[in-house]
Parts: sequence; structure tokens; C-alpha cells
Amino acid sequence: MIFALAIVVVWSWLGGASVGTTLLRVVICAVIIQAGYFAVVYAMIARSAPTAADRLRDAERKANSPEVAEREKLGSARRSLH
Repeated sequence: MIFALAIVVVWSWLGGASVGTTLLRVVICAVIIQAGYFAVVYAMIARSAPTAADRLRDAERKANSPEVAEREKLGSARRSLH
């Protein structure tokens, strides 16, 4: 990122831009680079497959959940009495 920003500074200096214009170009370039970096990392995380640790954690959450099994619900018990 610093290398890219240095290129923008040199390009602006060789083009005869003022200090304000150079600073504006550097800030815009830094924002674009950072937004692109965020988008790429987000896409990599969103597209990644769950790991073995993720699957194990999900299984433990399901085992410890307070949900009642279908056959143990009150409604199904009533139906069996009729």
C-alpha cells in the first residue's frame, strides 16, 4: 500500500500538481486500496468452507440446546393417549 501511495506522490510531483492535489490523490488512493482489501478479505471469509472445528462447535451447540425432541413434545404425547 505504501509503495502504491509513493507512486501516486511521484506521479503527482512529476505532473506538477500542487501539494493539496497530491494529498487529495493520496487519500483517495488509500481509501480505494483499503476498500478493495476489505472486499477481498470479506469474500474469502464468506466463500470459505467450514472447518472441522466449526462442525464440531455446531454439533456441541446442537447437543447442548434446550430444544425438545419431537417425540417428547406435549402435543405428540397427547395424541398417543387417544
